[in-house]
Amino acid sequence: MRMQLISFLDFDASRPALAAANKRALFHALGQIAGARLQMDAAELSAALADRERLGSTGFGGGVAIPHGKVASLRRIYGLVAHLAEPIDYKAIDGGPVDLVFLLLSPPDAGADHLKALAAISRVVRHGPTLEKLRGARSRDALTAVLMGVDEPHAA
Repeated sequence: MRMQLISFLDFDASRPALAAANKRALFHALGQIAGARLQMDAAELSAALADRERLGSTGFGGGVAIPHGKVASLRRIYGLVAHLAEPIDYKAIDGGPVDLVFLLLSPPDAGADHLKALAAISRVVRHGPTLEKLRGARSRDALTAVLMGVDEPHAA
């Protein structure tokens, strides 16, 4: 069964114009946002992203990054989406800058569900019209509407 975005994305934490000068600043900002929402240590969350990134870039290509990591104290899969105010150099696989970011944090024992959540995000980022809509979304509500539409059975 396919995992739905609504089961793990925190739409209230979505950011339509997140400012980050570089990858390190982005991970810091994502850690701050997720830490506040999850009532967890922001530095621990940022470190999990940086640890995973050392294994290889999570820059998916096409202007999209999916920074993700495993966090020991996390009890459920958690994600959020951010559209960056300005694209940043992310060392993505295609060498292009990144402006759309899908954060994914998982407990260490959530192997299969972590992969299902990555697959759900992957379906979004491989669909050009959806990416265009996300890039055009200027508010949290607009980002949410686009992503909720992806979960509809008739969506491509």
